[in-house]
Amino acid sequence: MKEKVITISKVDGKVQHLSDIYPVIETNTILNKTITGIGATYSEIKAPRHSIIIEPTKPVIHGKTLDQKHKGDNLMGVFQGVFQNEIVEYIKESLDKKKWVKIITTPESFRKVLDAFEELDIDIRFDGYFLLFDEIQKTVKDCDYRQDIILPMDLFFECRDKAIVSATPPRRLSDPRFSDFTLVNIVPDFDYQIDVNLQTTNNVLQRTREIIKLLDQEERPIFIFVNSTDMIYSLMTNLNLKDRSAVFCSEKSVEKLKGLKFSKAYERWDEKLMKRYNWMTSRFYSALDIELSVKPIVLMITDCFLAEYTMFDPYMDAVQIVGRFRNGVSSVYHISNYDKRILPTTEDDLIVNFRCAENVYKYLGVMADSATTEPEKKAFLEAQAVIPYAGFLNERGDVNYFLVDNYIDEELTKASYRRDTEVSTAYESCGYFNVTHENHIYKIGEFDRLKIENTRISYKEKRKLIVEQLEQLGICETEVEQQYKRDLQAADFLIVEAYDVLGKETIEQLNYCTSEIKKAIIIERHQEQSTSTDIIKLINVTFQANHWYSAKMIKQELNKIFNTFNVPHPKAITSHTIKDYFVAVEKKKNEKRGYLLFKPLFI
Repeated sequence: MKEKVITISKVDGKVQHLSDIYPVIETNTILNKTITGIGATYSEIKAPRHSIIIEPTKPVIHGKTLDQKHKGDNLMGVFQGVFQNEIVEYIKESLDKKKWVKIITTPESFRKVLDAFEELDIDIRFDGYFLLFDEIQKTVKDCDYRQDIILPMDLFFECRDKAIVSATPPRRLSDPRFSDFTLVNIVPDFDYQIDVNLQTTNNVLQRTREIIKLLDQEERPIFIFVNSTDMIYSLMTNLNLKDRSAVFCSEKSVEKLKGLKFSKAYERWDEKLMKRYNWMTSRFYSALDIELSVKPIVLMITDCFLAEYTMFDPYMDAVQIVGRFRNGVSSVYHISNYDKRILPTTEDDLIVNFRCAENVYKYLGVMADSATTEPEKKAFLEAQAVIPYAGFLNERGDVNYFLVDNYIDEELTKASYRRDTEVSTAYESCGYFNVTHENHIYKIGEFDRLKIENTRISYKEKRKLIVEQLEQLGICETEVEQQYKRDLQAADFLIVEAYDVLGKETIEQLNYCTSEIKKAIIIERHQEQSTSTDIIKLINVTFQANHWYSAKMIKQELNKIFNTFNVPHPKAITSHTIKDYFVAVEKKKNEKRGYLLFKPLFI
């Protein structure tokens, strides 16, 4: 692949526009903008040629088509809900009025655009239409779960006039069809690095609570990026922020949040909908322009134990997130835990693994072709179909290189969350950030919670873990620690009660047996209450030292005393119970059984 360098500068304190240094995007170009917001899409919309621009998400298209800067640019947005006949009418009208055709579409709706052109007998591959694939990193990042995002790529390579654009192009574009492309690097001659405050921790909720409290002192909007609607709702609830929050997410997630009685959820970004706290999912990581009069605070939150997809790639995610704010940001924070169970890996390791899987797949194919019976052939083909390598193939049986790049990118991103220092290194090595790193460790973290929620362990093992964590907690000094103890009670109320009443040593002696623990709690509770000061005082008043009392009278009076104080007891009270409170000997008097009391045990 050939490379070309173009320098970009600041003029009067403002970064040059792309069109100032690179007037028209050339064909067969991979344009690495390096910095966001320099107007690559804007430049193509203004370019004197027919253009089809593919944007990764619907909110981006809404933003472009509603932008006053493009009011006279004949721009048409195509996404779900826009029909082929509308596209046909737009193209016909544009050509009749001798206007440039400017279509901006999602990858999933590109088929409708192509069908509209075919209906008009226009072949966009050769008839003077420039195909621009914007934010190409999303193709690599999302193709594992958005299969249709790569639908336009085969036709893209067939087009005479084409280019791809990103401020953070994928580290790997292994598709051999890119070999004839030129990588155009826009290189700033000024310092463009951004300060990021990385907060690694073993307890994301607690650290987020503390950071929010700190940030709340500033009168600025706060944008919080979390790629999980469930996690967003949980954080809003636990941090008591729902009344001051708005969530921007997919249409499906909007409906989910409304089902949870949260109404301030929206599919589209609009400043009028903004609240003090604005939560955004991955739909809003790329290409969207957010122009505010005040520089906001940006906060990213990762929970490795909740879901891998909440992990941010510093290069392809964090850079894009910060770049959404065209007028700059006040400060950037990333709060994240890390998982020591993640295995270390390198790009070379992953490529070797992929090649090994490829060889196994091909071997099974050879064995299937060599099979002498149909059952034998079928067995080899079935085995071939289920090995991981098969997932990297398209319907024609060819390697989908975007899926390969996605696999390598995701595994490398995941590996960077193995330790707190590795998260920091990932930020430093991407070249876009000045990193300040703090690591905060609390008594109990997400991994401890995960162990308790493991349904594959026995009740006894689960109880052992709960007791260990109660030992770690000790005296619950913070609200988070108190809440975690309540969570443990919800998981197993009996063992938490047993820990409070009996202690770890007694529970272990009872071998975590439910029935024995229940008995021991009852006895301990009774002993605690039956030796309370008020009961002892009343017993010492009722019974006198050096006096004899009948067994009947002792039993009646003790029952009366315990009932007065509503104290439960593990077994029925008898006359013998008096020996728990007095030095006494059993002695008959006038043929009646009773006890001679000498001195009280408690004074």
